[in-house]
Amino acid sequence: MSAPLRVGVAGLGTIGGGTVRLLRENADLIAARCGRPVTVVAVAERDKDHAASVDFGDAELLDDGLALAERPDIDVVVELIGGHGGIALELARRALGGEKHFVTANKAMIAHHGQELALAAEKSGVTLAFEAAVAGGIPILKAIRESLAGNRIRRVYGIFNGTCNYILTAMRDSGRPFADILAEAQALGYAEADPTFDVDGVDAAHKTAILAALAFGQRVDLDAVRTAGIRDLAPVDQVVAAELGYCVKLLGVAEDTGAGVVTRVEPCLVAADSPIARVDGVFNAVVVDADFVDRTVYQGRGAGAEPTASAVVGDLIDIARGGGWHAFGVPAGRLEQAKPAETALLSSAYYLRFAPNDPRGAIAGIAAALNEAGVPVANMFSDRAPGSVIVTTGTAQGAAVEQACASVAGSMALAGTPVRMRIEEF
Repeated sequence: MSAPLRVGVAGLGTIGGGTVRLLRENADLIAARCGRPVTVVAVAERDKDHAASVDFGDAELLDDGLALAERPDIDVVVELIGGHGGIALELARRALGGEKHFVTANKAMIAHHGQELALAAEKSGVTLAFEAAVAGGIPILKAIRESLAGNRIRRVYGIFNGTCNYILTAMRDSGRPFADILAEAQALGYAEADPTFDVDGVDAAHKTAILAALAFGQRVDLDAVRTAGIRDLAPVDQVVAAELGYCVKLLGVAEDTGAGVVTRVEPCLVAADSPIARVDGVFNAVVVDADFVDRTVYQGRGAGAEPTASAVVGDLIDIARGGGWHAFGVPAGRLEQAKPAETALLSSAYYLRFAPNDPRGAIAGIAAALNEAGVPVANMFSDRAPGSVIVTTGTAQGAAVEQACASVAGSMALAGTPVRMRIEEF
């Protein structure tokens, strides 16, 4: 059997602890599949009490993660600290510059600095791997980069944030409001104490930007992702969606329109009988539409110690086998500047909800604003929830719908911002 692949792990939190445990518990299986052992020789964790709760075997405990990049007895640095800058980024730069392979679950760092790190890896002749950064245990990056490499991809979309999916599922099933379910998700550990990145769509935007880069051979462009979250949604939105044959999901979408690439994260109505509508709770799902394979669907746990550790260890196994690959499927220097298409020019049907002070009296004004903007009305409800007028439209450009909503907001007193969701017909 060949010499071990020697690993240093920075961060022994949920994912770090899971990674170390997986490498320990399945050591014989991993060695047999790699033809060599994968051995953790050092771990870095500043919180000594927390480190004491993790069984990292004979590995040396360090309090400085950056030291892993300097050690000659480490072949691969695994970064599980988090954050798009700071020590995580410095560790990545030092490890790759020092000709060490680098594995991370850090979607924020890849979304902000992916091309820089990919160029550094190629210059040093090592591998940058981040399967765990998108959709946890679902091997979607590997599928796009390798299994679907011969296909021209038209669109990648899916449920990329388990916290939001849990909240929307519970809102649909229980009828409880957003705030109550968010508090429950925090108590269960599905949501952070500060849930901003999750519920405002930022986490899903990071993942959407990474998927777009891999699917379309473009530079990671987080700024191009139009992002909306789920804070303003209410149980009535799920109720009416169900009456119409839909359910509400927070989707990340990356699509080549022919005129450019659109990347967006937003709550949408999806057909209740579609595969993605059946993905509930904390699960994630990714759908890839391509020319020769048509449609492939991937579903699984998108977060948590074990699924994410599985993805990290999958990258380590590929490295141990001697596999080398370009982080984004093509040499980093050949990644093209994205040609973004304006999201507002996309056409679809829409679900709109307004909260006027006088719902019945507001119906005529809402209808007039939509008509003036050229947005056809399909249905209008004023009896589904107290204080609400709900409209579904025919197909219209996003810019026209946005104009109509702004006109309504400017012409009458509303409680809160109008809710606007695309009705997707994937």
